[in-house]
Amino acid sequence: MSIACRLNVNGAIQSVEVDGAETLLTTLRERLALLGAKRGCDQGVCGACTVLMDGMPVRACLSLAANCADSPLTTIEALNRDALGRDLQHAFVELGAVQCGFCTSGMLLTAYALLRDNPSAELDDVREALSGNLCRCSGYRKIIDAVLHVARPRGS
Repeated sequence: MSIACRLNVNGAIQSVEVDGAETLLTTLRERLALLGAKRGCDQGVCGACTVLMDGMPVRACLSLAANCADSPLTTIEALNRDALGRDLQHAFVELGAVQCGFCTSGMLLTAYALLRDNPSAELDDVREALSGNLCRCSGYRKIIDAVLHVARPRGS
């Protein structure tokens, strides 16, 4: 059964027909050609499919597209629209936090949500925020360093 759905993706309203059981990840990748969210585990464990819904990180592989119609969605494709997003992307590149790149969009969106809400995040804050995002290439040190590089020191 198809459902007419209007999604607010990266500030633009997208009208799509989705199957009732279709995940947001499938809709983003196959219907809207937004390929930044990756299909990893398909079980909500790895974080490669992370997008922001109402500003909060969610797993697109576990979210039904039809249930997301009333919420603003942000994908990695829009992260460079503000200074924080650009700063995070730059820090990931400069500090070598990107290896194969498969986990990077989920890591960046999760870090973005953290620093947007807690610009002075410290090591434990970053570790906790990123704990749901898996990287199979790194020991996480460079990823954490990149996020901390963008975080403002307390008192700034």
